[in-house]
This record gives sequence, structure tokens and C-alpha cells, in this order.
Amino acid sequence: MTDKKKLSERDICTKFITPAIEKSGWDKQTQLLEEVSFTDGKIYVRGKLTARGKQKRADYILYYKPNIPIAIVEAKDNNHSVRAGIQQALDYARILDIPCVFSSNGDGFLFHDRTETNENIETEIGIDNFPSPSQLWEKYKKYKAIATPAVEKIASQPYYFDGTGRRPRYYQQIAINRTVEAIANGQNRILLVMATGTGKTYTAFQIIHRLWKSGTKKRILFLADRNVLIDQTRRGDFKHFKDKMTVVKHRQIDKSYEVYLALYQGLSGSDEEANVYKQFTPEFFDLIVVDECHRGSAREDSAWREILQYFKNATQIGLTATPRETDTISNIDYFNEPIYTYSLKQGIDDGFLAPYRVIRVGLNIDLEGWRPVDGKLDKDGNPVEDRIYNRRDFERTLVIDERSDTVAKKLTEFLKGFDRYAKTIVFCADIDHAERMRSALQRHNADLAANNYKYIMQITGDNDEGKRELDNFIDPEEKFPVIATTSELMTTGVDAQTCKVIVLDTNINSMTKFKQIIGRGTRINEEYGKLFFTILDFRNATDLFADPDFDGEPIRIKQVTGETDLTGIVDEEETDTTTIIDEDSGDEVEIIKPTIRYPKSPDTETEVREPRQKVYVNGVDVSVLVSRELYFDQHGKPITSSLKDHTKEIIKGHFASLDDFLNKWNNTDRKEAIIKELQEQGVLVEALMEAVEKKVDLFDLICHIAYDQPPLTRKERVNNVKKRNYFAKYGEQSRKVLEALLEKYADEGIENIESMEVLRVQPLSDFGSPTEIIKEFGSKEKYLQAVKELENELYKSA
Repeated sequence: MTDKKKLSERDICTKFITPAIEKSGWDKQTQLLEEVSFTDGKIYVRGKLTARGKQKRADYILYYKPNIPIAIVEAKDNNHSVRAGIQQALDYARILDIPCVFSSNGDGFLFHDRTETNENIETEIGIDNFPSPSQLWEKYKKYKAIATPAVEKIASQPYYFDGTGRRPRYYQQIAINRTVEAIANGQNRILLVMATGTGKTYTAFQIIHRLWKSGTKKRILFLADRNVLIDQTRRGDFKHFKDKMTVVKHRQIDKSYEVYLALYQGLSGSDEEANVYKQFTPEFFDLIVVDECHRGSAREDSAWREILQYFKNATQIGLTATPRETDTISNIDYFNEPIYTYSLKQGIDDGFLAPYRVIRVGLNIDLEGWRPVDGKLDKDGNPVEDRIYNRRDFERTLVIDERSDTVAKKLTEFLKGFDRYAKTIVFCADIDHAERMRSALQRHNADLAANNYKYIMQITGDNDEGKRELDNFIDPEEKFPVIATTSELMTTGVDAQTCKVIVLDTNINSMTKFKQIIGRGTRINEEYGKLFFTILDFRNATDLFADPDFDGEPIRIKQVTGETDLTGIVDEEETDTTTIIDEDSGDEVEIIKPTIRYPKSPDTETEVREPRQKVYVNGVDVSVLVSRELYFDQHGKPITSSLKDHTKEIIKGHFASLDDFLNKWNNTDRKEAIIKELQEQGVLVEALMEAVEKKVDLFDLICHIAYDQPPLTRKERVNNVKKRNYFAKYGEQSRKVLEALLEKYADEGIENIESMEVLRVQPLSDFGSPTEIIKEFGSKEKYLQAVKELENELYKSA
């Protein structure tokens, strides 16, 4: 008989746990998934290189139907107790929204029932008594308040499968299931908050398809406020609706379809004749999905809100990455508290969204202000008002040619050192600024612009040539345009998968707008090498990263009263130029000065302020005063202490003493594992390396920063090994290989010599193929042992 204590965890799963689950009636093909990685692993940036952290992986997830998970099982080998895996399983169950939680060591199961609040919350079960699918489905129904057969029918409606094997990610699954279950239970206003780049449209498609197929919702309206959002939706996930779907165009209404995609602007207008939505009866639609619901219809007094009010009996779902919560506007007030929130930080931690580097650039006139010399004239020959101008004025009331030129020059320098074909969006103060920034960038990139004028394009609502290039900019397969200058058109809804650089040269006072702009860079496209992005900030806009609202839960601010607020309402923030969406085309149109809108009242009229003209000057000395990288901790907040103090705090919290660290370092086979572990704890390895001019190892850096040990350079460590005549015991060829590995360590660090791939690059490849080199040592095991001994020699005390 097999001794269980000698079996690995995987053997315990194969021989005991899996058979016990199958015996209870679970179908291995459709209901039982083993070793399920439900995150991709956080991306860590090291210079231009990236590395993935650990994925979260469940040993088993059990499904009642595909994508409806009802139980999780965490396995341990038989040297652990049956309870050993329960805490990890509970953590995963919380993340995955699963009610039934099990731990097992092959002898039996510990069952934690998240639907219970009494002493039955945890019970031990024999190995032959695992619950059946129908038993755990009853638990799930209790957990989700599925109380009637009608609700159960809707909640268990299958997902749409397109035959490609595509599966929703765990957070999409939760959002879809919670929404469908809430609607089945009669909830009619639902808010879903999901970070940009996390697949809101795919999530919406699955929600709609399940409700449509179950017969719960027969006619559906998908509402957006920009053409690009409708086009992306129609060509993307919604294409599976085929001939059941139509896009409302030219105010032509055809009532024979079941799924309608429409712009607010295409359904309504400034006069009653344009309000074609009234050609539908108020009961025509029974489900409305509002994309980017933080805009447009978010205001109570908005003409677009009238569309939602007209179809008030329909179930309405609001989708957004950035809910609007101000004194006068509230998504929560209209749609209720979010049924599910998946934040940018969570997306980055899970490895589904790209992390960012931030480089702050301070220009002299931005930091110190600019005062015109006595008698200074603008470009039209008029005197310039004598006062101190600062960052808030530039591009708003005062334009300095040399400032735009310096920003363009700095961006060009960055791209030359990074990648001149990295897709880049430059966010400008307005269309005029975007136009001039395009010209400045053309001058500084004349070599590439001469070969293809589309290298840099102005993509704004008023520029037809630029708008036509928007699809090419966001298409990963299209090389041009590379740099897009814009003001508002690309702040939201633009799926720019390969955007690697975001440039901020506009004052941003709105958290909603800031999050939307950052969202342009968060998508990952591994095929095209897009795993992180860089933010070049010329306006200190990235101060908003430190704001608790940046990644916190949305909180209702608007007071709910019966009174009408007669304060003027502006879409985003007080600026001298703003962008509205054309009522017919859905395109961006810039106006000077925001229109102040008042709620409809017989005693009030709409007020429009007079535009303020810009002053244009040149002949000003503008230079970069400071350029530095902003660093973030493992919680995504900017580090305010020094890198040294930040690192010291983490190391001392992780290792009790210098001896504790040395023991871990010396007893770990692969030092790279420790480096990854420290990165996951928040140690900024690459930044620390750059901060130290000497070529020191991370080992020495940590010993020096955390424990005040004198550091040795990698070269000094190599010389110490050579002095000990350590290689004498090896043959001539093996000795040459180890000496080459030492030089590799001196140049590049410990991680590279631990990889077998190092044998494929020079100078190691000069000694033969990896197989031939390993043969010199006798076997692969003996080669790896030689590398291990070499590492021990490197880290011996001198």
C-alpha cells in the first residue's frame, strides 16, 4: 500500500482528491477545473525589460455550469492537516465570489460554508462524502438570493461561446453573474465600475446575450455619446448578434430589430422633430446599457437624460471606469451603488493591466513663473500685460512659442532613448495647442516625418484628416501614425492597445478626466511588446495619483433633496476652451469658454460667457529645470520618502536581521527568486541600481542600505574569487566556462548566470553548444552544482 506521507501534493490530488470529487457526481470535462490560474501575474518593469510576478492559482474550481463557479478546493500533501489550505482557499473564494470553500490533504475535506453564520460554518467531511453538484448549487442559490424557479432559470442561462475557447476573466465573470442575478431578482438600475482596458464591452455583451437568450429582455438599446464607441462595439464583441442588431443612423428608425446601438445625438436634438427616440413607445426597450455613463446623461438637467427618463421602465445598466460624484452630478444617485468594482490598481496587481512609469519634467517658467520685461510686445505688436504668469496661464491665456518647442524637444529626446516608433499620445490644453504641438514635433523629428508625414498627426474633432487616422493609430498592425497630438477626442473610449507613452501638457483638475487619460495606456498587448507605459508629465498632473479618490471606492457626494440647484454646471472643469460632442456626428467640437447651463426653469435663461482671447509671445528663454522619475510603492501610491528609507523599511520588515537575510540568500538555489520576492514586496530594484553609480549587486545594495554593511562592486567580488584559486579543481575547459560566467556576472549581475540561456550567448557560446558545455562538467546536475558553488564563492566574506 502506498505511503501517503511520501506522495507529492499533485499525487494526492490525482490519487485521492479528484476521484473523491468525481465520485460525488462532478463531470471532469465540464464542471471540474484543476490548477486554475485566475490572474496573469503582476508585471514588474526593470529598465526596458519586464518580468511577470506569481499568478494566483487555485488547485480546483468547481462549476455548476461553465462560468458559474460554486466551489473552490485547496489541496495540500499528506504531511499537512486537512485544515492547512483553508485560509488560502478563503482568500481566493473572497476574490472569486465563491460560497463553498474546501481544504484537503487526501484524508478528507474541511468544508467552510460562507452561507452559514452559526456553528455549521466549518465542518469536516470524509473523503467519500464530498457534496454533489446539486447540493452545492443549493448553497450557491442561498448565497445569491436565488429564491424562485424563474430567477434560477435566468441565473443559470449559459454564456455565449464563440468557438475560439475564449473565457471571461474572473472579474468579468463576477460582474456578469452579479448583474444577471440582480436583474433576475428585479433590480432595475445597476452600476458597473471597471477600469479602462478590463473589457467592459465584452462584459456588457455577455450580460445582454444571457438576458436576451433567456427571454428576460427582448429589445435592447446600447447608448453611447461618441461614434468611436459605437463603431468599436459593433465591430467587436457585439458582432455575434448578426442580423438581430442595427445601428441607428441619420435619425431613421426601424422597429424590426432586437438590439440597437445608438448615439444620444442620433436619437435626440434641439427641437422636437429631432427627438426620434419618441418614435419608439416608452415600453419598447426593456434593457438599456449606457456606456461611459459618467458623461452626457449623468447630469439631471441634460437633454440626454430625457432619453433615459422616457424609457424609465426599462432596466438600465451604467458602465464606466470613472463614476462621476460631485455636488451636482451622481451616477450612484441614478444607478445605485456599484454592483461590482474592479479598479485600476487591482488590474495592475493581477497583471491584466499595464503598470506605468512616471517622469516629471519641470520647465523654468512653469516652476518659477514668467514676467514680461518692460515694454514686451506680443506677436501682434500689442503690449503684454505686466504680471507674473504661471503654469495655469500657459496655453490658456498666454502662449509662449519656446515652451511648446521645449516640450517637443524633451519628448523627442525621450523617444530617441526609448523607441522612436512607440505609439505616443500628447494631451494638449486645446485644439490650437494640439495643432502647434504637432508642428513643433514635426521640426524635431524631421528625419522621420520627411519619410512619412503621418509620423505625427493632430487627431482632434475639428481635423478630418487626423480623425481618419484614428483607426490606424489604435490598430497594432499599423506603424503610422506614431505620435498623436490631441485635446479631448482621445481622452476616453479609444482602445489604444499599443500606446506606450502618454504626455501630459494640460492642466487636469478633474479626477474623472485624469483616470480616463491614464486609461489610454493601461492595455496590454504582449504580441507587440506592450507590457508597460511611460507618462511624461509637464504639468504635475500626476499629483492626482496621491489623491485617495484615484483608486478608491466611488462615494456619493451629491445631496439628495427636493430642491433644484441653480448653480451653473460645466462638463468637466472651468477652462477657457472646452469640448462638446456634435449632436449629429458624435464628433468632438471645441468651443471657447464653457457654456454655463442652468436647469430648465421659467425664470432662468442659458448664459454664455464671452470668449477670452489668447496672447501669443516669443523670444522667451525656456529650459528644462528638473526631470526625475516618480516612484510608486506596492500599493500604487507615490513614494514620498527617499528610495533608501523606503527600501530599508521593506527589508527590515521582511528579514529579522542581517543573519536572517544572509541565511535566506545563501540557502536559496536561485537568487533570482529572492529578487522577485523583494520586488513583490515593493523594493524598486531597478531604481536602486540606477541610483548607485557603482556596479554593485542587489545583495550588496541590500546589505548596505538595510544593515549598513560596506558594499563591494561586482568586479571586486570577482577578483576575490580569482585570488582564492577556486578553479584549480576543474579541467581547463570547465575552468574557462566558469571564468566566462564570472565576467558575465561582473557585467550583468547574478540573474543571468543562473539561467541556462546564458550558454547560448557570447562568450559562453564560443565554447560549444549548451549540450557540449554541460558535457564538460559530466551532467546537467553537476553543471548546476558548479554554478551554485560559484555563487557561494562570490558571496563568501572576504
